[in-house]
Amino acid sequence: MNTTIEQARFRTVAMKTTRFWLIGQLLAVCLLTQAQVGVFTREHLIEYTPDWKGERFPDGRPKVPDDILERMKEVSIEEAWAVLRRHGFNNQFEGNWVIAGPKEPVLVGRAVTAVFHPLRPDVNAVIKQKGEKEGRVGGQNSWVIDTLVKSDALVVDLMGKVIDGTFMGDNLANAIWAKTGGKGVVIHGGARDIEGVEEIPDFPVFNRGWDPSAIAEVMLMGINVPIRIGRASVMPGDVVLGKKEGVIFIPAHLAQEVVETSEIVRLRDQFGHQRLREGKYTPGQIDRKWTDDIERDFSEWLKAKGKELTPEQRERLLRGRTW
Repeated sequence: MNTTIEQARFRTVAMKTTRFWLIGQLLAVCLLTQAQVGVFTREHLIEYTPDWKGERFPDGRPKVPDDILERMKEVSIEEAWAVLRRHGFNNQFEGNWVIAGPKEPVLVGRAVTAVFHPLRPDVNAVIKQKGEKEGRVGGQNSWVIDTLVKSDALVVDLMGKVIDGTFMGDNLANAIWAKTGGKGVVIHGGARDIEGVEEIPDFPVFNRGWDPSAIAEVMLMGINVPIRIGRASVMPGDVVLGKKEGVIFIPAHLAQEVVETSEIVRLRDQFGHQRLREGKYTPGQIDRKWTDDIERDFSEWLKAKGKELTPEQRERLLRGRTW
């Protein structure tokens, strides 16, 4: 009797184990179907960036206009962060970088993402075979660089690896600079040849450290796929804004609002400073939420400068202001 009960229990456990295994295999198949090794499909990029309604690259990445990118250079990290927080995007900033290049680094571009994993020979053999069929040349880090176009900002997840995690040296850095029109890179990992890299004009590099070793024991698991950079979540086509403080990844559909909000803030600062110098208001009146009278004065000041706010900007200002 006890033997029969034990056998029944064993069969039940075995059936449950088999069921969980089958579910796991089905999930794995689904994940592979959604994000095969190498690239996200155009359809996936469109599906996972539903709030972007503007132009896209042939690969599906959002193409934020060049004018917005140019104006983004004047935006501070705090200004961008405040807009993103208002919309619930709380995981877009990463700091504590090793920064090389200009003394006052400004990196603005459209994100091209890449993600590497620790090397596993069987998987890497498949990746190499797929690369050969697709006509890819050189190391897998070069494959990523070959996809870049003007105004791209390369963002690489190398697991924070520095020793044997050097994504680029001075040769590949020059290739990135040429293909992107002078943009820099964000590497959650290492780089090498710092002296040669710093000879490249206006080429900010945000990475985790410099090391003379070459890249090794890693494999490229995805190009233009969602990635994690430290605490930040990054999508292909995000606007990358890098400054001394760190790097913030701005969803494409919020880029225009970030720029316009920053411009409004700077105008308000100019107005406030001018009125303080004129003695019209006290510091206590300006350094707090403005009264309706000061807001009307600000509107008249804008009109005199030919910079009247649009109804959309005014609504956005009133909805989101914290001053």
